[in-house]
Amino acid sequence: MVEHAEIRMVHRGGSKINFREPVITNDSRFLLCAAGESVNVYSTCTEEYVHGLQGHTDLVTGVVLNPSNHLQVYSCSADGTVRLWDFTDGILIKTFIIGYPIYAIYISEKHGGVVFVVVPMANYKSSELFQLVAVHLPRSGDQEVEARELSIVLCDVSPHPGAASFGREGEYIAAVKGLQLEVFFFKKQKSYRFSLKPGMKKGAKNAFTCVSCHPKEDCIATGHADGKIRMWRNFNQKKEYTYSTLHWHHGAVNTLCFTPEGTNLLSGGIESVLVHWHYTQENQKDFLPRLGAAITHLAVSPDGSLFCTSHSDNKITIIQSCVKVSAVIQGLVKGDGVWTNLIIDPRSKALVLNGKPGHLQFYSLHRDKQLYNLDIVQQEYIHEEGLDQFEVVKAAFDARGDWLATVDERRKKGAELEINLKLWEYDKLTQGFVLNTTVTAPHEDRITAMFFSPSPETTMLVTTSLDGHFKAWLLADHSDTKEGFWACDFVGGYHLLKPGCCSFSADGSLLAVGFQEVVTVWSTASWELLTTLSQPPGAIRDLCFGRLSCSKYLLGTSTKNQLCCWNLLTCSLEWSTPMDVSLLQTDPLSENMAAFCSQSGSSDLFVFKPSEPRPLYSQKALCTGKVQHAVFAPRDQMLESCEERTQWLNRSQLYFLTQHMDLLTFSTKTEEDRLLASSKQLMVDDSVAVTPFYLLLGKHRQQQLDKQEALTNPMAERTQLPQGSIAIKELLHTPAHVLPSASFLCAMFVRSLLISSSSAREEKEHEEEEMEREKEEESSEGEADPRLGESAAWGTPEEFGAPSLTKAQERELRKVKTFDHSWLSSLLNC
Repeated sequence: MVEHAEIRMVHRGGSKINFREPVITNDSRFLLCAAGESVNVYSTCTEEYVHGLQGHTDLVTGVVLNPSNHLQVYSCSADGTVRLWDFTDGILIKTFIIGYPIYAIYISEKHGGVVFVVVPMANYKSSELFQLVAVHLPRSGDQEVEARELSIVLCDVSPHPGAASFGREGEYIAAVKGLQLEVFFFKKQKSYRFSLKPGMKKGAKNAFTCVSCHPKEDCIATGHADGKIRMWRNFNQKKEYTYSTLHWHHGAVNTLCFTPEGTNLLSGGIESVLVHWHYTQENQKDFLPRLGAAITHLAVSPDGSLFCTSHSDNKITIIQSCVKVSAVIQGLVKGDGVWTNLIIDPRSKALVLNGKPGHLQFYSLHRDKQLYNLDIVQQEYIHEEGLDQFEVVKAAFDARGDWLATVDERRKKGAELEINLKLWEYDKLTQGFVLNTTVTAPHEDRITAMFFSPSPETTMLVTTSLDGHFKAWLLADHSDTKEGFWACDFVGGYHLLKPGCCSFSADGSLLAVGFQEVVTVWSTASWELLTTLSQPPGAIRDLCFGRLSCSKYLLGTSTKNQLCCWNLLTCSLEWSTPMDVSLLQTDPLSENMAAFCSQSGSSDLFVFKPSEPRPLYSQKALCTGKVQHAVFAPRDQMLESCEERTQWLNRSQLYFLTQHMDLLTFSTKTEEDRLLASSKQLMVDDSVAVTPFYLLLGKHRQQQLDKQEALTNPMAERTQLPQGSIAIKELLHTPAHVLPSASFLCAMFVRSLLISSSSAREEKEHEEEEMEREKEEESSEGEADPRLGESAAWGTPEEFGAPSLTKAQERELRKVKTFDHSWLSSLLNC
C-alpha cells in the first residue's frame, strides 16, 4: 500500500452554498454561508468571495451571528464541534467540542453563554431521531474546550434548520415536525403541543415544512406542504389557541422569515417568487417575481435593509428592501445529471459541465465562482414534468480552446430521436463562443463519444454513434466568404459493430475506436486501419492513450472487469489486471493516469503510470457509490513537492463528482500552507473585497508610484507629508454628522501641517556635518594631488560634451581618487 498520510480529500470549489440559511452581518457588508467544510465570506456589494473560515473537518451545518459581538460568528459541523470565528480577519477564536454530530444551531441574545443545537438521540442512533439540546459554553483561555454540559430542551425534532425558531426575544422556542407543532416556554419550563389532521379537505396536505416566530409578539407563522401559511396565536394556553390562514403559494412553503421589527413576513417556495406579507394587514402582499429558481432559504440583515434568498440552483440573491435585486452569488449548478462529463476550458481553465437546462456552465475552480452560462439549445425551457425537451449530452474543446463542439438531443415518446451537432467558435471581441455550424441529424442514432484531435496542424472532430459508424469532421474554407464551415470528411466502421468509445494519441496521428469487443487503431492522415488489438472477453468501456514518455501505450477498460495496457510498438498486450474500473482519466500534463474502481458499494482510486506496475497513490473507500465523472485541472502555480507520494499533484489537481453530486479534490499539506499564506496576504483591507483585478493592477500601480516618488523626491522618505497624517485621514474619512466642532479640529489640523522643531534641528545639523565633511575632503584632495588644478587649462567636461556629474557622484569620485592603490603594484610585479 502506498503511503498517503499527507494527502487529504477536501471540498474546494463547487460546494453547496444553498445548503443552509445564509447570514448577513450587522453592517450589511458581508454575507456568510456554509460551503462544504468551510464558511464562505462574500461582499454584499461586489459579490466577490473575500475569504473562507476553514477549520472544520466535516460538513458545516449552520452559521449564526454572535449576539454579544457583532464581529464574530458561530459555526457548527457534523464533526461534532462548534467554532467561534472573527469573520473579518478569518481567525478561529475558540473550538467547543460537543462530541455528537450537529445538524443545526440556534442562538438567542437572552440566553447568554448558551447555544442550542440539534444532535442525534443517543439511544436511537439507528432510527435517526434527533433532539434539541442547550449547550453551556464554558469560559476558558484554551483554544479547544470540551463542552459536555448539555440540557435537553425538546425531543424528537426535525434536523432541518428551518423547523425551529425563537420567539418574543427568546422567551420560547417553537419546533415543527410532521403534523405537530411544539412550543417550549423557558420560564415555565413547560411545552405545549398542537396537532393537525392529515387532510381536512380533499387533496389537502397539512404537514409542517417550516416555522418562524414574531420577534416581539406572541405569534408563530408556520408553512405547510399545501402552500398555506398559518398564523398561530394564544398558544400559551393549549385549549384557547387560534390560527388564521394565508394562501398564495401553489406548492409547498419552503421557508418563512419575519423582518427584525416584525412588521412583515417573507415567504418563498417553488414558484421562484418572494412574497412580502404585511403583518398588520394580512390580505395585502407584495411580490418580487422571476428570481430564477425555487427559493429554499430566506434571511434578513439585522437592520432590515437587505434580504437574501437561497435557491435550488445553488444561488444566493441579495435584495434591497424587497424592491430590487442588488447582487447574485452563483455557485456550481448541480442538476439531475452530468451528461457532458467534466471538461476544462483551455482558455479560461474553467470547469465546464451541464448547468441550467439546455445550458453549459463555465465555473472557475480557483475563484469558486460561476463565470457565465452558454445557451446551447437556444429554446425556452418549460417547467413541466413529463415534457420532452432538448438536453445537452456531449461537449468537447479543441486543444487551443478556439472551438467548442456540443450535442443536444431529444427523444419523443413514439417518435424518432432528434440530434443536433453544433460547432461554436471563440470570438475574441465578445470573449465568448458564437455558433458557427449546426448539423441536424449528424448520426442516425445516439452519439456515444466525441473528441477533438490534439494535432495543431489540423482542426478535426471525431464522433462515434450507435448507428455503427464513426465520423471525422473537418474545418473547411468557404470559397465565397472568409468564414470557415464544418463538413464530414470520413465515415468509418468495422464489421457492422457499434462503436462505444474513442481516443486520440498525444500527437493526433492515431485514433483508437472501440467496437464492442474489438479495439481498432486508425491513421488520421490516410484513414487506413492499421491494426486491431486483442484483449480478454468483454465490451470496451473506455480508451485512453498514454502521454509524454508513455505515449506508446494504449489503455482500455472492459465490461468484464479488466484493465488492459497495449504496447503500440509491438501491437501486443503489455499487461492486464482484474479491476472494475468505472472511470479512467488521463493527466494531460504528465504521464499519470487515475482509475476509479467500484468495489462493495464504494469507489477506490489508483494513480499510476502505464510503464510502471506499482501505483503512485491509492485510496480505498474513497466515497460511496460509483465515481463516473472526474477531470485533471491544471494548476495556476505548480507545487514543488519532492515526496514521491504527492508528486502526481504537482502539475494538475484531480477533481471528481460523487454519487451525491459533491465535487471533491485532493490537497497536500504544502498546498494548504500556501493557501493559508495567500489568504492572509489577501486581507489588506477588510472593508473592500480583494478582486483579481486589484491583485493584477493595484499592487503593480502602487509599486510604480513608489518608485516614481523615490526618484522625483529623494527627501520623501525623510520628511512625512501632511497628507499622510492621522488628523487629515480622520477629517476626510469620518462622516460629517459625527465630527466634533470646527474650532476643536482647527488646532489639530494646523499642528498636523507643522514639522516638529526637533526633526528640523536634526536635519539642519546633518546638513552642516555634510558641508564640513565636503570641505575637509576638498582640502585633503588639493594637498594630495596638486595636478588636479591643471584641468582648468584644458577646459571643463561640459565644453567637450561630457555629461555633468551630480554632487553625490562627485563626492564618490573624490573618495575613489584618494584611495591608496599601491598594493596593486606588488601583484603586477609578481
